[in-house]
Amino acid sequence: MNVFSQDLLEHDVKLRPPSMYEVIIHNDEVSTMDFVTEVLIRIFHKTPPSAAALMLEVHELGHGVAGVYVYDIAITKKTQTDLLAAERGFPLKLSIREAFE
Repeated sequence: MNVFSQDLLEHDVKLRPPSMYEVIIHNDEVSTMDFVTEVLIRIFHKTPPSAAALMLEVHELGHGVAGVYVYDIAITKKTQTDLLAAERGFPLKLSIREAFE
């Protein structure tokens, strides 16, 4: 047994789960409902019915949670959406905030 593993055995090591982050999708007056639904299906892997329901929530309330992920995945999903929105000419905005249980 090497020194590192011996050290771990001699000390209480408490691991905690990683922090989780909400990816928030914001309503705007330009991005079409079809595009928002497409993003929710393609990038956030929602079913068509749940994507449509979330899109309507975003439209009515001004924002909605597209998903909750560890930080790296949340950033990746936001970046993928930003790139697709820019490619299609939509100003769709997403933000990320730490999820609290």
